[in-house]
This record gives sequence, C-alpha cells and structure tokens, in this order.
Amino acid sequence: MSHEVVETYSCMPSTERGRGILISGDPKSNSVVYTNGRSVVIMSLQNPLNVSVYGDHAYPATVARFSPNGEWVASADVSGTVRIWGTRNDFVLKKEFRVLSGRIDDLQWSPDGLRIVACGEGKGKSFVRAFMWDSGTNVGEFDGHSRRVLSCAYKPTRPFRIVTCGEDFLVNFYEGPPFRFKLSHRDHSNFVNCVRYSPDGSKFLSVSSDKKGIIFDGKSGEKIGELSSEGAHTGSIYAVSWSPDGKQVLTVSADKCAKVWDISEDNNGKMKKTLTCHGSGGVEDMLVGCLWLNDYLVTVSLGGTISIFLANDLDKAPVVFSGHMKNVSSLTVLRSNPKMLLSSSYDGLIVKWILGIGYSGKLQRKENSQIKCLAALEEEIVTTGFDNKIWRVSLHADQCGDAEAVDIGSQPKDLSVAPLSPELALVSIDSGVVMLRGTKIVSTMNLGFIVSASAVSPDGSEAIIGGQDGKLHIYSVSGDTLVEEAVLEKHRGAISAIRYSPDVSMFASGDVNREAVVWDRASREVKLKNMLYHTARINCLAWSPDSRRIATGSLDTCVIIYEIDQPASNRITIKAAHLGGVYGLTFTDEYSLVSSGEDAFIRVWKITPP
Repeated sequence: MSHEVVETYSCMPSTERGRGILISGDPKSNSVVYTNGRSVVIMSLQNPLNVSVYGDHAYPATVARFSPNGEWVASADVSGTVRIWGTRNDFVLKKEFRVLSGRIDDLQWSPDGLRIVACGEGKGKSFVRAFMWDSGTNVGEFDGHSRRVLSCAYKPTRPFRIVTCGEDFLVNFYEGPPFRFKLSHRDHSNFVNCVRYSPDGSKFLSVSSDKKGIIFDGKSGEKIGELSSEGAHTGSIYAVSWSPDGKQVLTVSADKCAKVWDISEDNNGKMKKTLTCHGSGGVEDMLVGCLWLNDYLVTVSLGGTISIFLANDLDKAPVVFSGHMKNVSSLTVLRSNPKMLLSSSYDGLIVKWILGIGYSGKLQRKENSQIKCLAALEEEIVTTGFDNKIWRVSLHADQCGDAEAVDIGSQPKDLSVAPLSPELALVSIDSGVVMLRGTKIVSTMNLGFIVSASAVSPDGSEAIIGGQDGKLHIYSVSGDTLVEEAVLEKHRGAISAIRYSPDVSMFASGDVNREAVVWDRASREVKLKNMLYHTARINCLAWSPDSRRIATGSLDTCVIIYEIDQPASNRITIKAAHLGGVYGLTFTDEYSLVSSGEDAFIRVWKITPP
C-alpha cells in the first residue's frame, strides 16, 4: 500500500491580542506566507487548499518574507534566528543566522535581494540589524531605539534607506549602506505598529495605536502628510499595505474595519472605502494583519479569519475562510453526512469542513468554553472541557441549537458516546467513570484504579476502561452501573486510546509506551500484535468503515496504518504527518484517512490498496 496527501486544510496565522501580525506575499505566484507555531505556511490566494509548509524552525516562527525574485524565503523566530530557504525542491536551507537576542517581529529584503533588515526584541540596545544575506556580515549601526522595534522597511529604490518604528513611539530613519542613524520622529503618541515604503520609494507611511497614519518623504525622511481624520479608524491601527501603483493604501484596525485610502499628490490620505469583515462582532473580529497583493486585498482577524477582497470590485463580498490556530485534538465525521467533518481545538473552536471543498464555517456555540473531547451523534454534539462540564449541543442543519450542560465535579479525561443508544455517555475521570443519560448523571463509579481512557460499545451494552497501569477492564453495562467481566493484560504503559471496530467484532487499544493492540471481542484474545512501530506515545486510533484497517497517530508526528489480516510489519507509515504530533484521526471511507495535529493542520490522505 502507498499513500499521498490529497487535501490540506491549513492552520491560520498565530495572532496575539493588542498586536499586529505581518503577512507578506509573492506577486509572481499570488501566494501569501505567514506563520503559526513552528510552521511557515505558503498559501495560494487563488486556491487556499494549495498549501505548502516549512517546519524546520526549532522555535515558534514569527514572520516570513519572499525575496524580491520569489526564489527564497527568509523566516524568523522567537529565538532571534533567521533561516533563508528555497521555495522550490524541498525547501533547501541556504543560510541560518542568529540575528537578535530575542524575538524578531519584522524583516525586509533589500530590493536587489542582497541584504536583509530584521527588528524586534533584544538585550541592550540592539533591536535592529541589517546584514548581507549570504555571509551574515553587518551593514550598519542602528542606534536610537530604547524599546522593542515592531516594524522595519527597506526603501525599494536608490539611494537606499531603512525606517524602523516601535514601542518607544518613535519612527527612525537611517541612511546607507552601511546604515547610520539620520533622524527620529516622535509624531505618534502610542506604539507605532507598522511602517511601509510605497512601491516607488517616494514616501513611507507609519501607523500606530494612536489611530493615526503619518506620511514621510522617502528620501529625506521629513514628515509630509497624514491620513485624514475624516472617516478615520476608531481603534489602534495594526498594519498597512500599499497598492501596487502606490496611489492607495489598505489599513486594518482593532475597530474591526479595514479601510482603503487614496494618497493624493499633496501626500495626504483621504478615506475611500471601509471594508467590513463579517463576524459575530466579538473581540475575535478585530483586524490585525493586511496585505495588498496584485488584485487581492487580504485581511486577517484576531480569531484567524482571512478575508480576500478584489481591488477592482470592493463592493463584492470577500472570499472568507478560516481554520484552527491551536492543536486540533478531535476529529469526527458526521454519520448522516460522511463528507462533512467536524474538528475541535482546545481553545473552544469547532470548525466544519466539507471534503473536496475545505472550510465551511465555524460552529458558533452559545457557551464558547474550552474543549478537550468532542463526539458527534446524529443530531447533537457532546463536548467535555477543562471546566469539569459536559455539554450536549443540538445540531440543526449544521448550526448549533440549544445547549445543556452538567458539571461532573472532576476533570474529564475521555468521553465516549453510544451512537445506537445516544442518551448514554461515559466520561472517564481520574478515579473512575461517570455515566450520563442525556445531561443527567446516573452514576459515578470509583473503580479502584486510575483511569486513563475509555470506550463504550455502539449499542451501549459494554464498556472498556483503560488504566494508568496498562490494564484493560471490560464491563457490561447493566442498568446504570458497570459489572466487571474481564481484565486484559498486555500493555506496558498507561492506556491512551480505545476504539471499537465499526462491525463491533474487535476493539483496539493504544498506550503511552508506543504500542497498539487489536483484540478479538468474543474471545478477548489478541488479534493483531507487534504493533510497535511508533517511537513515542500513541494519541489516537481510528478504524476504517469496513473494519479491515486500523490507523494509529502518535506524538512522534507519524500515522501508521495496519491491515487487520496481515502481519503488523506490512504497515504503511506516513512520516511527519503533523509537526509536534498527531492528535486526531478518522476514516471517511475505506481508503481515505483524515488526520489532525499540534500544528493546527488537517490533512486528508488517500491510501492506495496493494
């Protein structure tokens, strides 16, 4: 058997309240590049499912930019390291430099692609550095800032200049190369979040948390104009991007609006159009990033929604898509519609996806609590959180309806529901299990061992509880209580996942000691052994609908697929399926597997039968 990835549902850019993010693009390919965790993501604006990922940073990445010719990307991380890698053939690493002693917030290439300027946090006075991209040699001294430098820009035409701005409210201007401090402006009364040169280098514009935008002469650095206060933003302006012809700019703000401004001959900005990005009106709709790339105007919200407007038709509703920003820990396919996937991340986000199409919306729950486990029945979803509550939320045509909650008084570890007896839910807690019918606790049982995983059979007649000691306890469900029938000993580590096969003739278990076992349910004997090919804990298991294949996902970033009637050595391994580990797995048909992980990505794999 072999495998290939057929679809990738991308994570969204990492965002942070009260800060802008910088996304950049390549005009030749209409691609944008942004960061989330250790991933640097390149995405095509024409087809958001066309995504590639660079995952070689050792620390969370913060900003990335294409070189002027589009052949290279320079990406930076929180440790102050810049990596320069090729956009083709497997992202070959060209150079790596330690540029600052702290987090890098922005970087820019020189127009000839020979130098890079980077800025951010640093010890002492070094918040900015410019260097030759091939040797790392410094090209200048950047004095004049006393706090974190949030943004920098390189003049795209000769004579070259560099401007920087930051948390000390300053906009600084340097001449070179080699660059030397020339002058400083204190026209802003708050953090200066972003500074950008116009494409012809004649001017640059700075935007700030004081809600102002100021225009400066590109060559001399003198102040020459500003964005009009008529129609101005009512919140911090986090980012600015110039139109390709340099006659307009796009700004985004904490006031949840994006604005397009005409920049006149006399260097003042007149508000032309306000672009409203639709959302629920909450904090997550604040806009923190923007990019004007060819004909596309792109905005990014704090909650990770990307909106794409068209420059030649700003009245047209934008293309909107989103995704997760944090570890996607649960994946489930709706039985009533196997083309529809629900995924959840612990920050409380539930996203629905349609296979072949991608993002299809977020499920807005009335109570946006954190989610640890998610299970879906025909007409409702059941979630457990870190607040000790179990929620049952009704689903009407994939929108959330009424929600009911019950507090079980302890941290839920695992959740399983019985699709054929949908009232029944089993929640494992440290000391045992809680049995629910609807949102009523019918019993709380102390089982006398530390519980680490559980599963209930589809008809609700049997439960398997796994312990920290690696034992599997099989119980029959009799009324509202459990009666122990057998104890199976094979695992050498705490049980981390248990799943019944769809035909209920088998069940599978995985442990933190990297082993999985398939059991025959009638005889309770081991059916498939030696499933010992992961190098770290098993986080999740999934069965194919025909019960002939089982997939395991692990902290070691791999997914392994076994055929039940073949030796375990005939497995398929999907290496590096998810940076940081695989946490969710589900089959959508006999040969299609969906995985999710720590990197906030979801990937659909096609398995080719032998």
